[in-house]
Amino acid sequence: MTAIGDLEIFARVARTGNMSAAGREMGLSPAVVSKRISQLEERLGARLFQRTTRQLTLTETGAGYFKRVVDILNLCEEAEDFISRRNTHPRGVLKITVPTAFGRLHVAPHIDGFLTRYPEIQLDVHVGDGFVDLIREGYDLAIRIGELQDSSLVARRIAPDSRVICAAPAYLDKYGIPTLLADLEAHNCLAVDSAEAWRLEGPEGALQFRPHGSVRSNSAEFIRELVIAGCGIGFLSTWDASAALRDGRLRVVLPHYGCGGNSAVHAVYPSREFMPAKVDALIEFLAEVYGPIPYWEQPLAPGRLSSPRVPQRVSRRVGKDGGAEVATR
Repeated sequence: MTAIGDLEIFARVARTGNMSAAGREMGLSPAVVSKRISQLEERLGARLFQRTTRQLTLTETGAGYFKRVVDILNLCEEAEDFISRRNTHPRGVLKITVPTAFGRLHVAPHIDGFLTRYPEIQLDVHVGDGFVDLIREGYDLAIRIGELQDSSLVARRIAPDSRVICAAPAYLDKYGIPTLLADLEAHNCLAVDSAEAWRLEGPEGALQFRPHGSVRSNSAEFIRELVIAGCGIGFLSTWDASAALRDGRLRVVLPHYGCGGNSAVHAVYPSREFMPAKVDALIEFLAEVYGPIPYWEQPLAPGRLSSPRVPQRVSRRVGKDGGAEVATR
């Protein structure tokens, strides 16, 4: 197959009628230009130029070939311009995948604002909690929650994933309020399948607690509803439980124990190189909406915590961004 570079050389020689002039314009020596033209003619099995000591003219075959080559080169230029415009101006279909609960609570409410700002973008949104292979399935972007491991993918932290140990007032009235971490052993602690242990940060530093309870689920949203219903104690993300914490349906227990590790809300995408503007637009938009302290992290109203001696917000350590996908909630 003829290389595009050979077509460009041929077209330049045809336009200038001189190999030396064509070479100067392209930064090539006349010898290189002559050799590439000869190789092209040999590959095609046709003479493209009539050569004399004074001039270089296209043959009839060469003239027909030149007309078609110009069309090809114009299409190539148009294709590159198309890519360039798509990479610098947010437009086109943006295919993303988001976790079910987070997508419903903190992505869907902001979609109208995003599309108002970027009217030339159309969204194709996959909602689910299973693992999605971005590259194989053709996704531009994924929202992932948790700790990310190293991989070829790129991740940007767009919000914290702070978590609290909490329960419904009815459960605490019936079974008592745990005051020590060891007290949780006597309680019904409900867990998500992906969380074999609660990774905590407390007065003792980083530690893990393995929950034991009557229910496990692959859905953090389902566990949250069970905790609100008074079935047990949960270790819930503030983005998921903040509404229930504010209106009193849930209360924080052991507030000096928060989320350990590098858990965060990440925007994950295949590569930094040639990242389309539509991808960057959504990442920047969500980062702007959530801000350094997301709206769900704002201080809770007095009396929502189990102990008045404990600050209403607990500081969490958030690690550096990672670059791989993880199973999400």
